Amino acid sequence: MAAGSTRKISAASARAHTRKPKATSPKFGGIFKKILFVCFVGFVAWAYQATQPPTPNTCGSKNGPTVTASRIQLKDGRHLAYEEYGVPKDNAKHKIVFVHGFDSCRHDASAITAHLSPEIVESEGVYVVSFDRPGYGESDPNSKQTVKSIAYDIEELADQLGLGQRFYVVGFSLGGQIVWTCLKYIPHRLAGAALIAPSVNFWWQGIPPNLSAEAYKQQLPQDQWALRVAHYTPWLNYWWNSQKLFPGFSLIAQSPLVLSNQDIELIPRIRSIREEYQAQVRQQGEFESLHRDLAVAFGKWEFDPTGLENPFLESGVSVDLWQGEEDKIVPVELQRFIANQLPWINYHELSGAGHMFPFADGIADSVIKQLLAGNKGL
Repeated sequence: MAAGSTRKISAASARAHTRKPKATSPKFGGIFKKILFVCFVGFVAWAYQATQPPTPNTCGSKNGPTVTASRIQLKDGRHLAYEEYGVPKDNAKHKIVFVHGFDSCRHDASAITAHLSPEIVESEGVYVVSFDRPGYGESDPNSKQTVKSIAYDIEELADQLGLGQRFYVVGFSLGGQIVWTCLKYIPHRLAGAALIAPSVNFWWQGIPPNLSAEAYKQQLPQDQWALRVAHYTPWLNYWWNSQKLFPGFSLIAQSPLVLSNQDIELIPRIRSIREEYQAQVRQQGEFESLHRDLAVAFGKWEFDPTGLENPFLESGVSVDLWQGEEDKIVPVELQRFIANQLPWINYHELSGAGHMFPFADGIADSVIKQLLAGNKGL
């Protein structure tokens, strides 16, 4: 090329030489999204796993507790364990099925049998059979348990034991609540019934909302939350009552905060009775016993006990409801309302008594004498 000659550069070429090179951005955005997605999936998997109860430790299974109790096999294949008290069944004049409460078992018939006068047992010919409700003690769990199913379990137990066409039912605490189901579904089989400090579902529609809300607020804050979970999201029961972030249901933790003055006085007596069998109560797992109990007791009921009509107009069978005035577990205001709504119920309110009053001196005698007298029309 000749000296001094100039080279022509096109505009496009000039722009190409002066343009800044593109910054190569790292692919962190895509990696971060993947990490978030993996974390989300992991959280969902953990949350799902946390809500899933363990397999029940069923009595008689390969690694389960040994069966020591007498048991019957129900039509659906489940077993119910039971215990008998009083005079021999074949000699009995009055046959009673006892229904235990929350976190209890068949041996907790001691609420009426431990201090029941032997004279009453012998003179009246009293026979008592108590059974482990599904999932408790040595009775098989019932994954399909409902408000109705336990009443038919009781009827089948009575039939297999040969208790006759009519028998009595006595229930304590949550067991007392179950007596309502017997009055609804199997009244034709009852010779009489006693509800002792029966649990009340705060969501029964017949209870005025203001009264229910007032009674609900009397519960410990942790119990209010536990009952909300049991009612609205029962599938969270296991997680809620087994997690460590917040306190769970106080009765599961056996907190003394829910005890009245009389209850506290009675605790040594109750512990001396229960120490021999306490370990049996939850031996098949807390979900199948405690958590399922809460879901059924405080879930949505198929009927409202506050609207029950008297099923014994013609037979003259008597029904008694017993309540402690200072009960901190079952608010007395709710029992007063229910008794007022159902005038065919004989209501007995005990001044100064808490929730555990059946263990107090003389109470068992009063409950059983009243139960039997009602059937005699006295």
